[in-house]
Amino acid sequence: MRFMWVLNGRKIKNITLIVLAAFFAALVAYVQNEEVAVFKTSEGPRALSKVNTDKKQIALTFDIGWGDTRLKQIMSILKARNVEATFFVTGEWASVHPDLINEMKEARFEIGSHGMKHNAYTAMDTSKIRRDISQANTYIKKAGAENIKYLRPPEGQVNSQIINTASNSNMQVVLWSVYPHDDQNPGTKSIINNVVKQSKKGAIIRLHASDSVRDTVQALPAIIQTLKNKGYKFVTLSDLVSNSETKNKLVQ
Repeated sequence: MRFMWVLNGRKIKNITLIVLAAFFAALVAYVQNEEVAVFKTSEGPRALSKVNTDKKQIALTFDIGWGDTRLKQIMSILKARNVEATFFVTGEWASVHPDLINEMKEARFEIGSHGMKHNAYTAMDTSKIRRDISQANTYIKKAGAENIKYLRPPEGQVNSQIINTASNSNMQVVLWSVYPHDDQNPGTKSIINNVVKQSKKGAIIRLHASDSVRDTVQALPAIIQTLKNKGYKFVTLSDLVSNSETKNKLVQ
Protein backbone atom coordinates (compact mmCIF):
# COMPACT_ATOMS: atom_id res chain seq x y z
CA MET A 1 0.00 0.00 0.00
CA ARG A 2 2.84 2.36 0.81
CA PHE A 3 4.44 1.62 -2.58
CA MET A 4 1.17 2.39 -4.32
CA TRP A 5 0.87 5.66 -2.39
CA VAL A 6 4.35 6.75 -3.51
CA LEU A 7 3.47 6.05 -7.12
CA ASN A 8 0.18 7.92 -6.83
CA GLY A 9 1.93 10.79 -5.09
CA ARG A 10 4.42 11.11 -7.94
CA LYS A 11 1.62 10.90 -10.48
CA ILE A 12 -0.34 13.60 -8.70
CA LYS A 13 2.77 15.79 -8.56
CA ASN A 14 3.36 15.37 -12.29
CA ILE A 15 -0.26 16.13 -13.10
CA THR A 16 -0.11 19.24 -10.90
CA LEU A 17 3.00 20.49 -12.70
CA ILE A 18 1.35 19.92 -16.07
CA VAL A 19 -1.79 21.79 -14.98
CA LEU A 20 0.26 24.70 -13.63
CA ALA A 21 2.32 24.89 -16.83
CA ALA A 22 -0.83 24.92 -18.94
CA PHE A 23 -2.34 27.63 -16.72
CA PHE A 24 0.65 29.94 -17.05
CA ALA A 25 0.86 29.34 -20.81
CA ALA A 26 -2.80 30.28 -21.13
CA LEU A 27 -2.24 33.34 -18.94
CA VAL A 28 0.64 34.53 -21.13
CA ALA A 29 -1.44 34.01 -24.27
CA TYR A 30 -4.32 35.94 -22.72
CA VAL A 31 -2.15 38.89 -21.75
CA GLN A 32 -0.56 38.99 -25.21
CA ASN A 33 -3.95 38.99 -26.92
CA GLU A 34 -6.02 40.93 -24.42
CA GLU A 35 -6.65 43.93 -26.68
CA VAL A 36 -7.48 41.71 -29.65
CA ALA A 37 -9.98 39.81 -27.52
CA VAL A 38 -11.80 43.05 -26.80
CA PHE A 39 -13.20 42.94 -30.33
CA LYS A 40 -14.47 39.36 -30.22
CA THR A 41 -18.12 38.68 -29.48
CA SER A 42 -20.32 35.63 -29.27
CA GLU A 43 -20.87 36.06 -33.00
CA GLY A 44 -17.15 36.06 -33.72
CA PRO A 45 -14.42 38.69 -34.25
CA ARG A 46 -15.27 42.16 -35.47
CA ALA A 47 -13.55 44.87 -37.47
CA LEU A 48 -13.02 48.04 -35.48
CA SER A 49 -14.60 51.11 -37.07
CA LYS A 50 -14.87 53.48 -34.09
CA VAL A 51 -14.79 53.53 -30.31
CA ASN A 52 -17.58 54.42 -27.91
CA THR A 53 -16.13 56.86 -25.41
CA ASP A 54 -17.17 59.89 -23.40
CA LYS A 55 -13.77 61.46 -23.99
CA LYS A 56 -13.27 63.86 -26.88
CA GLN A 57 -10.58 61.71 -28.45
CA ILE A 58 -9.94 60.86 -32.09
CA ALA A 59 -7.51 58.49 -33.81
CA LEU A 60 -5.83 59.96 -36.87
CA THR A 61 -4.62 57.16 -39.16
CA PHE A 62 -2.68 57.11 -42.42
CA ASP A 63 -2.20 54.38 -45.05
CA ILE A 64 1.06 54.28 -46.97
CA GLY A 65 2.36 51.88 -49.60
CA TRP A 66 4.73 53.92 -51.75
CA GLY A 67 6.86 57.04 -51.71
CA ASP A 68 8.26 59.10 -48.87
CA THR A 69 7.86 62.79 -49.77
CA ARG A 70 4.28 63.21 -48.53
CA LEU A 71 4.98 61.12 -45.45
CA LYS A 72 7.89 63.30 -44.41
CA GLN A 73 5.72 66.38 -44.79
CA ILE A 74 2.89 64.80 -42.80
CA MET A 75 5.17 63.67 -39.97
CA SER A 76 6.68 67.16 -39.81
CA ILE A 77 3.19 68.68 -39.43
CA LEU A 78 2.19 66.16 -36.76
CA LYS A 79 5.37 66.57 -34.73
CA ALA A 80 5.23 70.38 -34.89
CA ARG A 81 1.69 70.26 -33.45
CA ASN A 82 2.31 67.45 -30.93
CA VAL A 83 -0.28 65.23 -32.61
CA GLU A 84 -0.24 61.46 -32.15
CA ALA A 85 -1.16 59.22 -35.06
CA THR A 86 -1.17 55.64 -36.32
CA PHE A 87 0.43 54.65 -39.64
CA PHE A 88 -0.54 51.53 -41.58
CA VAL A 89 2.45 50.55 -43.72
CA THR A 90 2.99 47.69 -46.18
CA GLY A 91 5.75 45.20 -45.55
CA GLU A 92 7.29 46.01 -48.91
CA TRP A 93 7.38 49.74 -48.10
CA ALA A 94 8.82 49.13 -44.63
CA SER A 95 11.65 47.02 -46.04
CA VAL A 96 12.74 49.96 -48.22
CA HIS A 97 12.26 52.66 -45.57
CA PRO A 98 13.61 51.41 -42.21
CA ASP A 99 14.85 54.96 -41.56
CA LEU A 100 11.29 56.29 -41.66
CA ILE A 101 10.01 53.41 -39.53
CA ASN A 102 12.58 54.39 -36.90
CA GLU A 103 11.60 58.05 -37.24
CA MET A 104 7.99 57.04 -36.56
CA LYS A 105 9.10 55.14 -33.47
CA GLU A 106 11.14 58.07 -32.18
CA ALA A 107 8.14 60.35 -32.63
CA ARG A 108 5.99 57.77 -30.77
CA PHE A 109 3.68 57.23 -33.71
CA GLU A 110 1.96 53.86 -33.74
CA ILE A 111 2.67 51.45 -36.60
CA GLY A 112 0.21 48.93 -38.02
CA SER A 113 0.17 46.63 -41.04
CA HIS A 114 -1.32 47.37 -44.45
CA GLY A 115 -0.47 43.98 -45.91
CA MET A 116 2.67 42.94 -47.75
CA LYS A 117 2.30 44.48 -51.22
CA HIS A 118 -1.10 46.17 -51.08
CA ASN A 119 -2.79 43.27 -52.87
CA ALA A 120 -6.49 42.95 -52.01
CA TYR A 121 -7.24 40.11 -49.59
CA THR A 122 -10.68 39.62 -51.11
CA ALA A 123 -8.96 37.92 -54.06
CA MET A 124 -7.07 35.48 -51.81
CA ASP A 125 -7.98 32.27 -50.04
CA THR A 126 -7.43 31.84 -46.30
CA SER A 127 -3.94 30.34 -46.58
CA LYS A 128 -2.72 33.19 -48.81
CA ILE A 129 -4.18 35.82 -46.50
CA ARG A 130 -2.51 34.20 -43.50
CA ARG A 131 0.81 34.05 -45.35
CA ASP A 132 0.56 37.68 -46.46
CA ILE A 133 -0.20 38.86 -42.91
CA SER A 134 2.75 36.90 -41.53
CA GLN A 135 5.14 38.07 -44.22
CA ALA A 136 4.14 41.71 -43.80
CA ASN A 137 4.62 41.55 -40.04
CA THR A 138 8.05 39.98 -40.50
CA TYR A 139 9.22 42.76 -42.81
CA ILE A 140 7.71 45.56 -40.73
CA LYS A 141 9.31 44.24 -37.55
CA LYS A 142 12.62 43.70 -39.33
CA ALA A 143 12.52 47.37 -40.34
CA GLY A 144 12.36 48.29 -36.66
CA ALA A 145 8.69 48.36 -35.64
CA GLU A 146 7.45 46.45 -32.61
CA ASN A 147 4.19 44.96 -31.39
CA ILE A 148 2.26 44.96 -34.67
CA LYS A 149 -1.32 44.26 -33.61
CA TYR A 150 -3.53 46.28 -35.97
CA LEU A 151 -4.24 45.46 -39.61
CA ARG A 152 -5.95 47.59 -42.21
CA PRO A 153 -6.47 45.25 -45.17
CA PRO A 154 -5.07 46.46 -48.50
CA GLU A 155 -7.49 48.76 -50.35
CA GLY A 156 -9.66 48.74 -47.23
CA GLN A 157 -11.57 45.72 -48.53
CA VAL A 158 -12.80 43.24 -45.92
CA ASN A 159 -15.16 40.34 -45.42
CA SER A 160 -15.76 37.83 -42.66
CA GLN A 161 -13.05 35.50 -44.00
CA ILE A 162 -10.43 38.25 -43.76
CA ILE A 163 -11.55 39.27 -40.28
CA ASN A 164 -11.49 35.69 -38.98
CA THR A 165 -8.11 34.96 -40.55
CA ALA A 166 -6.60 38.12 -39.09
CA SER A 167 -8.04 37.31 -35.66
CA ASN A 168 -6.52 33.82 -35.81
CA SER A 169 -3.20 35.55 -36.53
CA ASN A 170 -3.67 37.72 -33.41
CA MET A 171 -4.34 40.81 -35.51
CA GLN A 172 -7.21 43.27 -35.09
CA VAL A 173 -8.76 44.51 -38.36
CA VAL A 174 -9.25 48.28 -38.31
CA LEU A 175 -11.56 50.19 -40.63
CA TRP A 176 -12.70 53.80 -40.07
CA SER A 177 -15.67 56.04 -39.36
CA VAL A 178 -14.33 59.10 -41.20
CA TYR A 179 -12.93 58.89 -44.73
CA PRO A 180 -12.82 61.93 -47.08
CA HIS A 181 -11.48 59.87 -50.02
CA ASP A 182 -8.32 61.95 -50.04
CA ASP A 183 -6.63 59.35 -52.26
CA GLN A 184 -8.87 60.61 -55.06
CA ASN A 185 -7.53 64.16 -54.58
CA PRO A 186 -10.95 65.83 -54.25
CA GLY A 187 -9.44 69.15 -53.20
CA THR A 188 -8.21 70.57 -49.91
CA LYS A 189 -11.51 72.17 -48.88
CA SER A 190 -13.46 68.97 -49.54
CA ILE A 191 -11.11 66.94 -47.34
CA ILE A 192 -11.22 69.48 -44.51
CA ASN A 193 -15.01 69.84 -44.58
CA ASN A 194 -15.66 66.09 -44.68
CA VAL A 195 -13.30 65.27 -41.83
CA VAL A 196 -14.43 68.09 -39.57
CA LYS A 197 -18.12 67.43 -40.22
CA GLN A 198 -17.94 63.66 -39.64
CA SER A 199 -15.54 63.56 -36.69
CA LYS A 200 -17.09 62.73 -33.33
CA LYS A 201 -15.93 61.21 -30.04
CA GLY A 202 -14.08 57.96 -30.68
CA ALA A 203 -13.79 58.51 -34.42
CA ILE A 204 -11.14 56.78 -36.51
CA ILE A 205 -10.06 59.01 -39.39
CA ARG A 206 -8.59 57.39 -42.48
CA LEU A 207 -6.18 59.43 -44.59
CA HIS A 208 -3.28 58.57 -46.91
CA ALA A 209 0.42 59.40 -46.88
CA SER A 210 1.57 58.00 -50.23
CA ASP A 211 3.13 60.35 -52.77
CA SER A 212 0.14 60.10 -55.12
CA VAL A 213 -2.03 61.98 -52.61
CA ARG A 214 -1.68 65.71 -53.31
CA ASP A 215 -4.25 67.48 -51.13
CA THR A 216 -3.87 65.77 -47.75
CA VAL A 217 -0.75 67.66 -46.70
CA GLN A 218 -2.44 71.01 -47.35
CA ALA A 219 -5.62 69.94 -45.56
CA LEU A 220 -3.98 68.48 -42.47
CA PRO A 221 -3.07 71.67 -40.55
CA ALA A 222 -6.63 73.02 -40.83
CA ILE A 223 -8.12 69.66 -39.80
CA ILE A 224 -5.91 69.49 -36.73
CA GLN A 225 -6.48 73.08 -35.65
CA THR A 226 -10.24 73.04 -36.22
CA LEU A 227 -10.76 69.82 -34.26
CA LYS A 228 -8.45 70.99 -31.49
CA ASN A 229 -10.50 74.19 -31.25
CA LYS A 230 -13.55 71.97 -30.77
CA GLY A 231 -11.84 70.35 -27.80
CA TYR A 232 -10.71 67.10 -29.45
CA LYS A 233 -7.44 65.35 -28.67
CA PHE A 234 -5.62 63.16 -31.19
CA VAL A 235 -4.43 59.82 -29.82
CA THR A 236 -3.10 56.53 -31.15
CA LEU A 237 -5.47 53.64 -31.81
CA SER A 238 -4.18 51.81 -28.74
CA ASP A 239 -4.92 54.81 -26.53
CA LEU A 240 -8.34 55.24 -28.10
CA VAL A 241 -9.46 51.69 -27.39
CA SER A 242 -7.92 51.57 -23.93
CA ASN A 243 -10.61 51.37 -21.24
CA SER A 244 -13.32 52.13 -23.79
CA GLU A 245 -16.38 50.28 -24.98
CA THR A 246 -15.87 49.51 -28.66
CA LYS A 247 -18.35 49.70 -31.50
CA ASN A 248 -17.54 47.02 -34.04
CA LYS A 249 -18.60 46.41 -37.58
CA LEU A 250 -18.62 43.02 -39.27
CA VAL A 251 -18.57 43.32 -43.04
CA GLN A 252 -20.41 40.40 -44.65
